[in-house]
Amino acid sequence: MKYLSIENSLFVKNRSLFTKHLKANSVAIFNSNDIMPTNADGTMPFRQNNDLFWLTGIDQEESTFVIVVDKQNRSKEFLFLKETNDYIAIWEGEKLTKEAAFVVSGIEQVFWNKTLEKTLAKIIKKAKYVYLNKNQHSRSTSNVETRDDRFKKWCKKQYSVKTYLCSAPIMHLLRSIKSNPEINLIKEACRITELGFRRVLGFIKPGIKEYEIEAELIHEFIRNRSKGFAYEPIIASGKNACVLHYTNNNATCKKNEVVLLDAGAEYANYASDMTRCIPVNGKFSLRQKKIYSAVLDIMNQAIQMLKPGVLLKEYHSEVGNLMEKHLINLGLISTSDIKKASKKNPAYKKFFMHGTSHFLGLDVHDVGLWEEPIKEGMVFTCEPGIYIPKEGLGVRLENDILVTNKGVEDLMKNIPVEINEIEDLMN
Repeated sequence: MKYLSIENSLFVKNRSLFTKHLKANSVAIFNSNDIMPTNADGTMPFRQNNDLFWLTGIDQEESTFVIVVDKQNRSKEFLFLKETNDYIAIWEGEKLTKEAAFVVSGIEQVFWNKTLEKTLAKIIKKAKYVYLNKNQHSRSTSNVETRDDRFKKWCKKQYSVKTYLCSAPIMHLLRSIKSNPEINLIKEACRITELGFRRVLGFIKPGIKEYEIEAELIHEFIRNRSKGFAYEPIIASGKNACVLHYTNNNATCKKNEVVLLDAGAEYANYASDMTRCIPVNGKFSLRQKKIYSAVLDIMNQAIQMLKPGVLLKEYHSEVGNLMEKHLINLGLISTSDIKKASKKNPAYKKFFMHGTSHFLGLDVHDVGLWEEPIKEGMVFTCEPGIYIPKEGLGVRLENDILVTNKGVEDLMKNIPVEINEIEDLMN
């Protein structure tokens, strides 16, 4: 891995938190992600299952973590790994030894995968409850059968009389609150993102291709120990910025256009998520400044609304009200439009179609409890935007925000965002 080693105390503590939520006389099982195929003998880069990583720190394929809680609420932990050999070492490189896995995870009982089924038979036979993992996410649209999905089918066939429970609700609760080590990893991802952004400020000019900007960003990310982008980057010039998930990144940046950059570095599997808008020729026009200033004001005010006890539904509604006031001032909607609109489709949605904030962590759209009040330790994006296709202009600004009991901490406060900062650095 490119990232520096992480103290295993993080994962030891995470497992302790998780164990407290398990019923007595139970077993919980987590599997690594598959290495996904492309074509012929090609494969996609491996990306670990975030729940398994959060619990163990193990960043290797064909890994399984098992935690057992007996009737007296005493717990035991088992880790199963792919056993290496000389052939694998030559073709793929070294895999984790049992000793190395203990150093990474703090799990003492480490075994090879060939003993997994036999060991599970002994463990599950004694347990009443079996917790299985699943990717439960409101935005998930994947039809691919995961390693966890296959394991669930196998387990229920082998042990049909057990009571099966889902570990996802527990993981969503725990992963939504970031510990100090996790916050530091997200901060490092944000720091690398800042380096990439500052690099492109001196690079962008009329005639540059969107993919050339993407190349500059990935160069800076990787040279600072990031695996790369935390998500598919959006480099959208002119009218392309009005396509919310534009990823073609193949157009030419023209004079008098604004280019929207939605890109963040990943570090140690933790994500950052940044959006900035840059005038291609180094100077915003008067109209561009007005739109940009409105979005910046909304972002600054919205950031301060992210407080413990606030409900996200109410927060998004309040940001919508703020957006409508700015859209009226910009001449994009009228008070009549607001009165005519329905609650389900308010007037501002014509120019601001998406939500303002989402959870951030191991996933860009991280897991969390959307119906529960905001708590200290949660990390959110804040990303208002105004999109005007008729003007070929889309402006979105986005920072990553840590919620504390003493106020918010902007994890991207060092990344230039003010108009004069952007113009000065470009010129």
